[in-house]
Amino acid sequence: MKITDTSDLWWKTSVVYCLDVETYLDSNGDGIGDFTGLGRRIGYLADLGVTCLWLMPFYPTADRDDGYDVTDFYGVDPRLGTHGDLVEVVRTARDHGIRVIVDLVVNHTSDKHPWFVAARRSKTSPFRDFYVWRDEPPANNVNAVFPGEESTLWELDEKSGQYYLHSFYKHQPDLNIANPTVRDEIAKTIGFWLQVGVSGFRVDAVPFLLEVPEGEAFADPHEYLRDLRRFLRRRSKEAVLLGEVNLPYKEQLDYFGAGKGEELTLQFDFIGMQALYLSLARSDPRPLAKALRARPPIEPEAQWANFVRNHDELTLDKLTEKERDEVFEAFAPDERQRVYGRGITRRLPPMLGGDPRRIRMVYSLLFSLPGTPVLFYGEEIGMGENPEIPGRLAVRTPMQWNDTRNGGFSTAPPSRLTAMPPEGGYAPAHVNASAQLNDEGSLLQFIRRLAARYRISPEIGWGEVEILEHDAPAVLAHSVSADVGRMIALHNFAEEPTRVQLTLGDEPEGTQLSDLFGPDRRDLDDGGRVDIELPAYGWTWLRVERPGDGRLG
Repeated sequence: MKITDTSDLWWKTSVVYCLDVETYLDSNGDGIGDFTGLGRRIGYLADLGVTCLWLMPFYPTADRDDGYDVTDFYGVDPRLGTHGDLVEVVRTARDHGIRVIVDLVVNHTSDKHPWFVAARRSKTSPFRDFYVWRDEPPANNVNAVFPGEESTLWELDEKSGQYYLHSFYKHQPDLNIANPTVRDEIAKTIGFWLQVGVSGFRVDAVPFLLEVPEGEAFADPHEYLRDLRRFLRRRSKEAVLLGEVNLPYKEQLDYFGAGKGEELTLQFDFIGMQALYLSLARSDPRPLAKALRARPPIEPEAQWANFVRNHDELTLDKLTEKERDEVFEAFAPDERQRVYGRGITRRLPPMLGGDPRRIRMVYSLLFSLPGTPVLFYGEEIGMGENPEIPGRLAVRTPMQWNDTRNGGFSTAPPSRLTAMPPEGGYAPAHVNASAQLNDEGSLLQFIRRLAARYRISPEIGWGEVEILEHDAPAVLAHSVSADVGRMIALHNFAEEPTRVQLTLGDEPEGTQLSDLFGPDRRDLDDGGRVDIELPAYGWTWLRVERPGDGRLG
C-alpha cells in the first residue's frame, strides 16, 4: 500500500466518536439535547481529531429503551429537531472533515410502531408476517439478554392468542427477516438515510438480526448480510457497516464474510476489550496479549473497532466466571455497579480511582492498538457516571461543557433535564470541556494529541500486530507493521517504574526509534537491541525510522 491509498478505505484510519443527540447540547432550553445544539459543537469535534461521528438513535420512539425502540425508521424525533436540522449537521460535519454514521436498529421495532400495531389487530393483517408468531412458545422460553428484567423470549398477545418473539424487551418485537417484504423495507431504510448524506451505519445486535427462528424458511442469513453490503455499495461507494457482534473471534469471521464475500466492514473487538479490563484488574498485560495474538487475520478492506467504553453496560460475558469476579472486585465492588450478572455500569476514570497515569495509559493503548479507535462522548474529558441512575443509563448523562448549572448542557431547570450529571468529584464543576480546552496538561488535550499522532501513523490502522518478547512482566510491547512503516508501543500496567530491553531483529543499519510524542531518538545497538525506561503506568510510542524512509517522527 501507499499512504495515499488510505483515503480509499477511510475507515481504516478514522477516529470514531459516539454520542446521543439527546444528551449532547440543548439549544432551546427544554432540557433535551438537539441537532441545533450538536451543530454548534462540530468545530469542537473537528479540533479533537474526530473524523467519523456515530449518532445513537434519533428516530421517533416510544422512549422505553433510550431510543432503541423505534416507531418510524424514516423519521427524526421532534424533540431533537427536523430532517432539515439533521442535514445541516451532516453538511457541517462534512465541511469539517467528519463523516456521519447512524444507528441502524432493525432487529426489532417498538410495539408502538405502526407495523406492529397493525400486525396485532388480526392474524390476517398484511403486517402480521412482519413479526414472528407462535401458537405456543418453544421450550427454551428464557431471555438471556436482560436477566432480571425480562424472563421470556416469547410474549403472549392477549387479543390474538399467539406469542410473538422479542429477543430484547417485550415492548420490542423482533422483525421477521425471513419475510422478503421486511428485507425490502430494511434496504429502503438504508437507502433513505444514505440519500440524506450519511456515510454508513452502526448495525445494532447483528447476530440477533440474522437469527431466524426454527420453522421460518430462510436459506442463508449471511447471504442476506452480503446482499445488504452489496446494496450499500451500489448506493454509496464510501459507506460502511460497523457491526455489534459480541461473539468469539472465530464466529466474528463469519460476519466479515468468511471468504464468501463482503459482509460487515468493521466489527467491535469485544474480546480485546474484556481482556483489557482483566489485564487492568491484574496489573498484568498477558490476558490482553493473549487476545491480540488470537485475533484472526481479516481482509484488507475489513477492520477491527477498538473501544474502552460504549453506551451499554461494560459487558464481561466472554470472561470465565472467575475472571469476571476478578474484574468486578477490582472495578465494581458494589453490587449496584453491576448489571445482568455480566456487566459494569461505570465509566473508566472512577473505575481507576481517578488516577491520571492509568487513565492516560489506557487511552494511549486504545489509539495504538491496530484498528480504528472509538470514543464514547465525554471520554475525552474524563467524565464519570451518575451512580444514582440505575443500569446502563448511568453512563448516558449530559455532556459537561462548563462549570455552570447543568454543566452548560442546558439552561432548563435541573428537574427538566433528560438526565442529571453526577455530583461530587466528577460533577461539571470539576470535569468540563471548557476548562480543559485551555489547559495543555488536560486529558482533553492529551486525547487530541493521541488522535493527531494516530492520524499520521496509518500503519496502526492498516498493519499487522506482533507482541514483542522482553523481560518486563508488567509491560505490553507491541509492534504494528504495514508497507508504509512500523511503530512500536510500550505500556506499563504496574505502579512501579520498569526497564525494558527490546530486540527488533532485522532492521537495517542506521535505523532509529523516534518518540512520536517528543524529541528523543534512540539508536539500536549492533544486535538490534534498545533499552527503554518506563515510569509507573508509563507508555511510549516509537516510530521505526529506517534510513531514507522520509516519515515524520
